[in-house]
Amino acid sequence: MLTGSMACMKLGSKSDSFKRQGQDWFRTSGLPSDIIIEVGEVSFHLHKFPLLSRSGVMERRIAEASKEGDDKCLIQISDFPGGDKTFELVAKFCYGVKLELTASNVVCLRCAAKHLEMTEEYGEGNLISQTGKFFNQVVFKSWKYSIKALQCCDEVLKYADEFNITKKCIESLAMRALADPNSFVEYGGPMQSPGGSVLWNGISTGARRKDTSSDWWYEDASMLSFALFKRLITLMDSRGIREEIVAGSLTYYTRKYLPVLKRRRHSGSSSITPLSNGSVLSEEEQKHLLEEIQELDLPCMQKGLLPTKFFVDMLIIAKILKASPSCIENLEKRIGRQLDQATLEDLVMPSFSHTVETLYDVDSVQRILDHFLSWDHTMPVGASSSCSSVDDGNLNESSQSMTAVAKLIDGYLAEVAPDVNLKLPKFQALAASVPDYARLLDDGLYRAIDIYLKVEH
Repeated sequence: MLTGSMACMKLGSKSDSFKRQGQDWFRTSGLPSDIIIEVGEVSFHLHKFPLLSRSGVMERRIAEASKEGDDKCLIQISDFPGGDKTFELVAKFCYGVKLELTASNVVCLRCAAKHLEMTEEYGEGNLISQTGKFFNQVVFKSWKYSIKALQCCDEVLKYADEFNITKKCIESLAMRALADPNSFVEYGGPMQSPGGSVLWNGISTGARRKDTSSDWWYEDASMLSFALFKRLITLMDSRGIREEIVAGSLTYYTRKYLPVLKRRRHSGSSSITPLSNGSVLSEEEQKHLLEEIQELDLPCMQKGLLPTKFFVDMLIIAKILKASPSCIENLEKRIGRQLDQATLEDLVMPSFSHTVETLYDVDSVQRILDHFLSWDHTMPVGASSSCSSVDDGNLNESSQSMTAVAKLIDGYLAEVAPDVNLKLPKFQALAASVPDYARLLDDGLYRAIDIYLKVEH
């Protein structure tokens, strides 16, 4: 029976006659038990018939155990979906005891039912059909319940994947995220009148629901493990959800679980502020998550869809957490690919190397610039060694990008020039890396040189 709010499905009709004593469960009424089921370290003292009459697996296991001739047979189960807590609910179902199917327990119960072959062959309204009904009538019709069920898949992921539960939950969520957010009504939530006001028990309250933006699902999705979140946004991308929306969800997820970095531009130091939502990961977990995120190969990771600052912040955190060299290199490449969209503040990264005395990570900026130049940024036809004579309106897109980067690098040189530990060869190398034709004016470079020469290095 489904409850009015559709939040749970009630099964069974008998009162609960199960009692736990230490690591043992007993049924307190009826005949003495004739079978012991050991699930991990917990023992269930039960009766053969209720189990074998509902489960194909239990029927076979009981038959095998009974061949030894003992009046009370013992069955050990070392790997059971959801462990002893789920088996407790399965046992109660077999005895017809009252219990409730919810979005929090249906995944484990579905896996357990499939694992135990609790089909209609072993009784009408068996656990496979009941959990299937709950998924179809409740979980898959609700964003909230689909999210909750998907979270629970992590507990029994091997089984949830085997029985396609994970896939179906993700498909349900992707379908609802693809729907027009302004027409989205949560299953079991308030209905709306034709005029848009909220209905309470069929009566208009006069209040109107706020329009829902395209990011309404970001917080809920961020509660998933990254493995499941990645599968969700990958499917959303393949189903045609706008790339900028997927990019926004990835940014939201990353900033929630990676430390918030406070950058002090002139001190050359940084500090990590603990997360305020209690979702603090260990440094090793943060590093692993960061490496997984930067390995994503989605269209939203391409140039422009994620802000350069996003990748710069990831690069800084990667160095603090001592991420793998390949992770750092890939992040520098991503920044280099869209360096023309960076700001000066993005590039002024403190140095975290114990072997480098400079305040700023000039080496990283040099590599980022080299990556940018490795892309197809060639000198426009007819351009002289200096671009001061070239009409900016006639520059092609590549030249405009080069001009923006030249201005950015000159500004960066002026910013780091006061660092007394910045050696001249490093300053010169960065300045010389910018092609001459990219500088429409040399004022920015001259200013940086002037600042550098006034400081005793």
